[in-house]
Amino acid sequence: MADFNRNSTAREVARGVDLRGKQIVLTGAASGIGLETARALALIGADLVLGVRRLDAGEDLARTLPGRVTALPLDLSDFASIEAFAAKIESPVDILIANAGVSKTPDSHLPNGLEVRFATNHLGHFLLALRLHAQMAQRGARLIAVSSAAHKGCPIHLDDLQWRNRPHFDGLAYAESKSANILFTQEAMRRWSAQGIFANAVLPGSALTGLQRYHGDALKRRIGFINEDGSVNEFVKTHEQAAATSVWAATAPELAGRGGLVLEDCAEALPVTPDTHVWSGYDSSVADPATAKALWDHSLELLNER
Repeated sequence: MADFNRNSTAREVARGVDLRGKQIVLTGAASGIGLETARALALIGADLVLGVRRLDAGEDLARTLPGRVTALPLDLSDFASIEAFAAKIESPVDILIANAGVSKTPDSHLPNGLEVRFATNHLGHFLLALRLHAQMAQRGARLIAVSSAAHKGCPIHLDDLQWRNRPHFDGLAYAESKSANILFTQEAMRRWSAQGIFANAVLPGSALTGLQRYHGDALKRRIGFINEDGSVNEFVKTHEQAAATSVWAATAPELAGRGGLVLEDCAEALPVTPDTHVWSGYDSSVADPATAKALWDHSLELLNER
């Protein structure tokens, strides 16, 4: 078992792994953590299907990668886009990495009334996994959802997932969507493990990516990404480091047949303690089997209502 840590990069984790003959579907692949995840997995032989909002950026990336790489348009806030994307994938899927996400956005809700972060970060990936379930079950698969340390202390509110009864706060809405990512993998594990589908959530660590495109310097300073002197906080990871745990979740032999876990720094995430860094650790209080099941059932209802 290799000795990786929070400073390990995606390529270091991938080194020595052979994924020839394996098909991986990766969302949010054209920039940031997703781009480095794609680069590392392509170098070890995987066939990649890249789900991207900007097809030109995805195609540009695909041309730079070795092997069989296909970029397809995918907007996770648009259910028709998800259906069209999934319909183009007919062969077995060995790994699905639900990496794409949004944080602050100009709009709080979609025209259909769904909260933007919940719809994109959770419900869109939930629908995609449902549509690719048969392909994942053909020869077993790893399902990986990229969550965030923002989940800590932020359980979902099943009675108000769309923020219709609370004053809307995009930061907390994002955090709750990241808790939903964890709950999704835990319930997917319960429902699908007998079919060889093993689901885990990943905490990538904090990195400056397109996710913060609407944050502004003042908010980045308040969160701690940027120090008062304008330098980047030393705890912020590079894109390559932030992608490492996703690659580890996809390839680590010690994770074969294991699911329902929360992973961080290429290991199982440590439980939160009073001494845990604000950007690290797993808060198990946001997740329990009953809530995971209720979220799954409610997500199905929302999809049936659209």
